[in-house]
Amino acid sequence: MNKHVIIRNIERAESSIIDRLGAAGAATVHEAIGRVGYVGPHLKPIQADTKIAGSAVTVLSHPGDNIMIHAAVEMCQPGDVLVVANTAPSTHGMFGDLFATSLMARGVRGLVIDAGVRDTADLRSMGFPVWSQHVSCQGTVKNTPGSVNVPVVLGGVTVQPGDVVCADDDGVVIVARVNAAWALERTDARLAKEEQMRATLASGALGVDVYALRQRLIDMGVEYID
Repeated sequence: MNKHVIIRNIERAESSIIDRLGAAGAATVHEAIGRVGYVGPHLKPIQADTKIAGSAVTVLSHPGDNIMIHAAVEMCQPGDVLVVANTAPSTHGMFGDLFATSLMARGVRGLVIDAGVRDTADLRSMGFPVWSQHVSCQGTVKNTPGSVNVPVVLGGVTVQPGDVVCADDDGVVIVARVNAAWALERTDARLAKEEQMRATLASGALGVDVYALRQRLIDMGVEYID
């Protein structure tokens, strides 16, 4: 394989599975699959009250150079999420409203990028969701080759093309494509358990008793004093 490639065709998880994982939310999915896949608190939403999931189309870029994002737009399909990583740290505003216009025309659900974005007011008004490390008006060039649809790393998490990206106000969680159906089973089970617990707590029960934490507190040396 050449050093710099654009892979046209990738495998994706079933759309119904992706949608249900997205509806469950990043935190629930993260807990359900064993507290893995969270890319870290440095990637933050530029908007609020937005919850998405989609298949990852990945980009590996040179810092401050967005030519590979242009190349990646063509590879996107409806329901995808564009995931952009850089070969070194970048604070540049590598993405703006014109990119979002192109991606929305192709049915892309959002962007996750470990660099900066700009035109944030426009992105929010357009309804194009973004999770980024920086907001920056610093410009970019189009001079350095990279790759599209290769494995990339965000916050220590490897993202393969076609993996499921779950993103909302709580952050971004990656679910391996091959584990998507299993992840949904675990997520559904957790949602059912949470609903039952919610009813229990709403009845007035205390978490310290429901979770059998009272004796644990005593064993840890915590004293109740009247």
